[in-house]
Amino acid sequence: MVGLIGRLWNLPYKSIVKEASGKTLAVAKFFCVVHVTNTYLCTFALAYGPSMIPTFNLTGDMFLAERLSIKFGKVGPGDIVLIRSPESPRKVIVKRLLGLESHSVTYVVDPMNGDRCDTIVVPKGHVWVEGDNIYNSRDSRQFGPVPYSLLEGKVFCKIWPPKEFGSLMKSGMKDPDL
Repeated sequence: MVGLIGRLWNLPYKSIVKEASGKTLAVAKFFCVVHVTNTYLCTFALAYGPSMIPTFNLTGDMFLAERLSIKFGKVGPGDIVLIRSPESPRKVIVKRLLGLESHSVTYVVDPMNGDRCDTIVVPKGHVWVEGDNIYNSRDSRQFGPVPYSLLEGKVFCKIWPPKEFGSLMKSGMKDPDL
């Protein structure tokens, strides 16, 4: 027992503590960079379900969304955006932005039961969003204009599935120049 204690006493504690604290600090810095990047610059997101067919697949596509365009007001009609759901604030949804404040938007009220259209002027501080698949999407046609403050990012690149990797133009088609 005395031999074990003697060997433990002679271990270089200072160098072990120094090395461990250095590695812990490096890991903490890494997680801080990941957090800041995800919160303020760019994030990965997953879209699944029928509302954005054909732009995104029913079974799920992964994409990148940048957050700076939202902060600087650089989004416009045709952009695909991430939105904090007005109906369920714990969810983030993906829709196409069709109108900014003061824009006049004409939409099909209930595409499953006819082609009756309505027109709305988007109120100040709001946007109008719809899914690409109007037959199976919950969007501004049901919950009305969305406050601009609920926008969380602008989609710019599809990364999964690999065969569809590439940037997304406003039309929702892959950029042919890539």
